[in-house]
Amino acid sequence: MTRLNIFLLLALVVSALALVHSQYESRRLFMALESARKDTGRLEVERDRLLVERGAQATPLRVEQLARQQLQMRMVSPGITQYVNKPSAASPGFSTGAKP
Repeated sequence: MTRLNIFLLLALVVSALALVHSQYESRRLFMALESARKDTGRLEVERDRLLVERGAQATPLRVEQLARQQLQMRMVSPGITQYVNKPSAASPGFSTGAKP
């Protein structure tokens, strides 16, 4: 009878330890899940902010302002346009690639 009582006591202790461990794991996983949800919310807010910022940066007016100010670009006018003519076949140095 004592062996049975010792065996049952041991089974009870092991069962209690397993229960405590499973509750601990459950709480740990729940906290990890809540942390992940919090990070997800933070990242979604940051993504929305970056999308709005990207939309504001890519407006045609902003691109034109940056081109004028930082790149020193200006609008095309006939006075500053240079035209390049296609050389004719009679011009010296012009080769069509065909050998006579």
